[in-house]
Order: sequence, then structure tokens, then C-alpha cells
Amino acid sequence: MDDIQNFKSDIRDGMVIDWDVPIEMDDGLVVRADVYRPIKEGKYPVILSYGPYGKYLHFEDGYETCWNIMCKNQPDVPAGSTNKYQNWEVVDPEKWVSDGYVVVRVDSRGCGRSPGYVDLWSLREAQDQALCVTWASQQSWSNGRVGLNGISYYAMNQYQTAALQPEGLEAICAWEGAADFYRDMSHHGGILCLFGKNWYDMQVKSVQNGVGENGYQSRMNGDWVAGPETLTSEELGANRCDFDKDLYENDLVNTEYFQSRNPDWSKVEVPMLTCSNWGGQGLHPRGNFEAYTQASSKNKWLEVHGKEHWTEFYTDYGIDIQKRFFAYFLKGEDNGWDKRSRVQLQVRHPGEKFVERFEQDWPLPSTEFTKFYLNFETMTLDNKSPEASQEVTYDPMGDGITLTTKPLEQETEVTGPMAAKLFISSESEDADLFLIVRAFYPDFKEVVFKGALDPHTPIAQGWLRASHRKLDETLTRADRPYHTHDEKQPLTAGQVYQLDIEIWPSCISLPKGFRLALSIRGRDYVYPGGADGGLSNMKNKFTGVGPFLHDDPRDRPISIFGKKVTLHNSREQNSYLLLPIIPKKMDR
Repeated sequence: MDDIQNFKSDIRDGMVIDWDVPIEMDDGLVVRADVYRPIKEGKYPVILSYGPYGKYLHFEDGYETCWNIMCKNQPDVPAGSTNKYQNWEVVDPEKWVSDGYVVVRVDSRGCGRSPGYVDLWSLREAQDQALCVTWASQQSWSNGRVGLNGISYYAMNQYQTAALQPEGLEAICAWEGAADFYRDMSHHGGILCLFGKNWYDMQVKSVQNGVGENGYQSRMNGDWVAGPETLTSEELGANRCDFDKDLYENDLVNTEYFQSRNPDWSKVEVPMLTCSNWGGQGLHPRGNFEAYTQASSKNKWLEVHGKEHWTEFYTDYGIDIQKRFFAYFLKGEDNGWDKRSRVQLQVRHPGEKFVERFEQDWPLPSTEFTKFYLNFETMTLDNKSPEASQEVTYDPMGDGITLTTKPLEQETEVTGPMAAKLFISSESEDADLFLIVRAFYPDFKEVVFKGALDPHTPIAQGWLRASHRKLDETLTRADRPYHTHDEKQPLTAGQVYQLDIEIWPSCISLPKGFRLALSIRGRDYVYPGGADGGLSNMKNKFTGVGPFLHDDPRDRPISIFGKKVTLHNSREQNSYLLLPIIPKKMDR
């Protein structure tokens, strides 16, 4: 179908805006899109996004604190735009249409202005987005080349859609997007994370189609963000999945629920730019690194930055990267992108300092994976393993234990994936392990960062439920243990078990005299300096891990996970932390 009418159009701010353009899906349901395009007739490349956050909802109305923080800290974000059409986690059309692009925003099925049943990250959603891509490629204002772009949700579903290989899809830019729905988001190491439930309540239900007059009125055009019809709470409930129930009941990855939501990397062949955030522990960064290493595309690039989750996407820095990538693949510009190094890093230093560096691959080819052995007698991380047998017992509901290195003898950079090998016993049938890689100033004040969400984020984190210790030997690397999560293997109380624990990739360059540390505990990390107020779109105060909490009593009954855990060392069973040390070079 070409240029379906039955929608309103305006000419505003140097653009033609088509509101609520209908796009029919293969099952007859019609989703709604806003199309922002140049006034001059022609055929232009398309930047498309498909997601649940309400295309009519202004960024500032739905995410006030995020907008204010970004504009205060990054004046280049609001500059050069009226900002009338800013929308959460998608491009500002004023900055793209003026550069010869058409911007298409689609409300996903059941959300915003699109009717239907809300089923997040389902195969049905991926199929819908694929159909929207093909539709956009066939319109009179399109040059036939479509790129997917956006943050978080609008990044995660790109991998799924790319695996379907829709006609017209020429490139994707997944900005801070998880890739493995189970391992990255819902069950860290097999432990249920409450983020999904709280996020669904705050950010999806509030703009579900049918909220109507009980929701937001758009400052973009004065219409209702969540549709013209106002449904009852019962009707709304019948039109959406029970996200919390779905995540809780599907506690293993080998269910149809999770299998249908993970992309087939062998079929992700489209050119790809995947952009990660060092401070996003708990949701996205693992997915960006996995996408880069696992996707079949011959044309793929990785970029990694810091600052808040949403910020760099909108800065001049981020827009420049996106536009150069898309100009090469959607416009055919010979801008040298194909000769660009495959990996671009903003290397992190204490004090919110970042130094740009380009590399050829990930993990970095120069990486020296180094074992730091755990010494439970001295509570240190040492270069060699203890000669005598050791053990230490901790209360999993307490602060656990922390082991530190000696003061660093020279500037030391840690960049890449990490892992730990532990030998544990438990007084119960299971145990949850929370591992936190930390850094300290010479005076033992902790080095933390403005993370993607939490302003006091540690260097890196890893998680594992002991009953989920089974490894996939074909996918496991020393630096990236890969757990199957397809069965539970209960512990026998008092028996010692080997646990190989994935710690998510991160980056830090520490000056001489600083210390690295590893904390092992049975609950979430807590920043010792106190809580932050959080964000307007989040339920909880931030205590060091942002909204990524693992304290659901249904998943973690105290009768099982409150029992003491013992860590063991012996000649045959050496516990260690594996860190990616990057050798210092004179040209860096």
C-alpha cells in the first residue's frame, strides 16, 4: 500500500508532518506512525523507530528530570532545534529532516495511538516492525533505504527485526540495547531483577492505547498521547500482558517465551553500529558487546561511552557518529566510514574524565587477561595463589567480604570482559552470588561514576545463582562464562561447588597508588555514601545499582538465600578474579 490517506498533515518548522499515518499489518491490525519529511519533494532515506513509549509524548512531559539533567549538562542538545518534537529515546526530527532524512516514528501494537494487545519484545512486535520497514521503503518519499535507530527498547528490538531480514532494511544503530532478554534484563545470572516490573508500570502502562483522557495530552499537536478512546481499567488490563507474571513464571531461558524474544545472530547480516555505556551495568552493555561479537554482519562497529543512558545519543558527538554511519549506508556518501576502526572507546578515568581511543576489535587484541588470586587470610587480591587451604564464611544478607590489591605500582587500565572462579558451599540448597569490581583512591574513598542511571555506579558487576552454574561449553570462554540457564541443579548443604561467574565488560584507567577490589556478597551492592533521589520515571531511590534490584521475596526466600555461604581455597581449588589488563603504550 502506498501513501494511505486518512491522516492529518501540517507544515511546521521546516518539515511536512503526517500525523497518525495508518500502516496495516499482515493480520489486519493497523498501527499508527508519524512521518516527518522534507518540504521539498524527493526520495529520501528513512530513519525508523518502533516502540511503546507514545510518539505524541514530549520528552520533557514524560521524563522531566532526564530532560533537565541533559539540557543543563549538555547545552548542545537543545541547541539548533525548537525541541517541540523531542520524544524519549528516538531522534529529534528537526536535526535529521534538515539533513535530508525522513523520520518515521511508529507506536507499537497496543501502545500510544496504535490499538492491539501489548506483548513486549514478542515475535509479533518484531514482525510488525519488519512490515513497517518494508512499508517505509516503498513510499513515494523514500529512496528505498531504511535504517533503524534509537535507544534501549528502540535498540533491543532492532536485533530481532534485523534477524527477519525485511525488504528495505539497510542499516541499524542500536544505542545502548540489551540483546539477550533473559541474561541481560530479566534474570541476571538466573536471579530475577525487579526492573522489568517497575519499568512496565511506570513507562508502558502510562501510555497504553486506551488510557486516552486519563493520560497525557500532547504538546506537539494537542491530541491525546494514548489514543482518542478512554477505556476502563478492566479493558486496559485485558489488552496487555502481565509482564511481572511472565518474567517470574518463566525462570529458565529454554522456554518459548524467552526463545522467541532472542535474535538469531546467524541471520543478523545488516550493517550495524552498536553503542554501549560503561555505566549501564544491569541492563544494556552486555547486549551491545554480544551483538558486536555474535552478529553475522561483515560490516559492524562498536562504540562505547559514558554519561547518562540517554545523553550521548542526543549530543553533537552522538549525532555525528550516527549520521556518518547512516550517510554511508543510506545515502551512499563516500565519507570514509568503511575505513574507520571497528571499535571506538571513551576510556574512563576517575573524575568523570574520558579519553577517546580507536581499536581494531573486541575484546581488545592487546588484552592481557590476568588472574588475581583471592587470599582469605589477608583479604587481598594477589599475583599468586595461597599455598595453604583457606575458607571464609559470610552472611549473605550482610555486606559480604571485600578483597583489595596492593596500591598499584603504575597506571593500570582494565578494559574488557571479566570473570571469576569461586569455590563455595552453602548451608542451604542454593546461594546467590553478587560480585562487584570496585576501585579506591589511595585514602580508600571509593571511585564511582555517573552511571547510565545511578550517579554512584561501581566499576563492574556480575551475578550467579549457584543452582544455575551449568555452563554451555561451546560458548564459554575464560573471560566470558556462558551459563545455559536451562535447568536447576540444587546444592547439597556443606558440599563444595565450582562457580564460574560472568562479570560484565567495563573500563577504568587508574593512576598509580589506587587499588582495585572485589566484593562478594549475597545481595545488591550499596554505595556507602548514601542514596540518591532517583528519576521521575523510576519508582525507587538509587542506592548504587539504580533500578536494577534483586530483592523479590518470591524469587529469593530468606529460608533459602539467607543461609550462610563459605568460600574455599586449596591447592586444587584456587579462587581468582580474571581482569583484562591493557598494556600501556607510548603512543596512547
